Amino acid sequence: MSYSVLDYDTIKSNILRDISNNLDGAAVESDSDYAIRASGNSAATEGLYAYQSWIFKQIFPDLADLENLIRHAAERGIFLKLASLATGGAAIVTGTVGDSIPLGTELKTRSGIAVVTTADAVIDVTGSVIVPVNASVVGASGNLPVNTTLTFTSAPSGINAAATMTVATTGGYDQESSESLLDRLLFDLRNPPQGGSQDDYKRWARDVAGVRYVYVYSGRRNTRSVDIIILDDNGALPPPTLVDACQAYIDIKRNVTADCWVACPTALVVPVTAALSLLSGYHLDDLKPIITAALQAYFSSLKPGDTVILKKIEKIIMSVDGVDDCVVTAPVGNMATLVDATHIQLAVLGLVNLS
Repeated sequence: MSYSVLDYDTIKSNILRDISNNLDGAAVESDSDYAIRASGNSAATEGLYAYQSWIFKQIFPDLADLENLIRHAAERGIFLKLASLATGGAAIVTGTVGDSIPLGTELKTRSGIAVVTTADAVIDVTGSVIVPVNASVVGASGNLPVNTTLTFTSAPSGINAAATMTVATTGGYDQESSESLLDRLLFDLRNPPQGGSQDDYKRWARDVAGVRYVYVYSGRRNTRSVDIIILDDNGALPPPTLVDACQAYIDIKRNVTADCWVACPTALVVPVTAALSLLSGYHLDDLKPIITAALQAYFSSLKPGDTVILKKIEKIIMSVDGVDDCVVTAPVGNMATLVDATHIQLAVLGLVNLS
């Protein structure tokens, strides 16, 4: 039977009851000395009950605060994955021939995300130069795609203020969430290390910062092969730098006879085109982002080898408030992905065209 923690009013009532039971005629009215003393003792006792309840929760990883969850995980050799810096980018800068951009010069996006140059650069005879850049702070926000517009915080003399990303910055990840750390810890508790089982390879891959979703295929290429297919923290295809980092870590951990290969799946892009009939009072522009997000959630739930089900796409669209009817013209049917000796495919959402 569970234990009921007493609240302030119950504790105070119990104290005054015990005083009355042990001292005939004791004054226990709300403004009495006994009532005042009982109020103070009850408040302190309630705090002790709350503290004991908190201590109880810290015993169990799934109830513990992050600080103590980290300690539970560390006992199993599992450590919180810290945020990482997005690197490897480049931007084209224009200006006067011969003028320079010093190392460490800051540029920002329209939303205020900053990158810094990682080398000195000089405007050449074309009136431009490609300068390498990294994000200035750790986190996923530093992953900037090609064609992102940048502006110098303080443009050097002779340098135009505007610049454009020509090579994306990649590899920036936020600190691991408590949910992800707990998931890894529970996986380890439920699947103890076995010296090279499929679960071990999944555990090792997920130890790498930036990797969250892992699929392991043994014997796909040969009798010794172990193929580890990874996706990043957001369920997206990982950049080559993350694949290489995971491969290096697996090579340290793997069974010495195993032929290990870390890779990202081949994307099978599935565009969705649908004509909608809307209920009165609803507008297509308002529903488009809602429908797109719902479709993305469905595609994010798929793993390599899963089939995209046309009826599920129709159901997702129809489940959005305001949609009265829909006709999906793309895809024209179910879309199967392959996992065999030569293919590891994953369906990803393409262009969503709603009318």
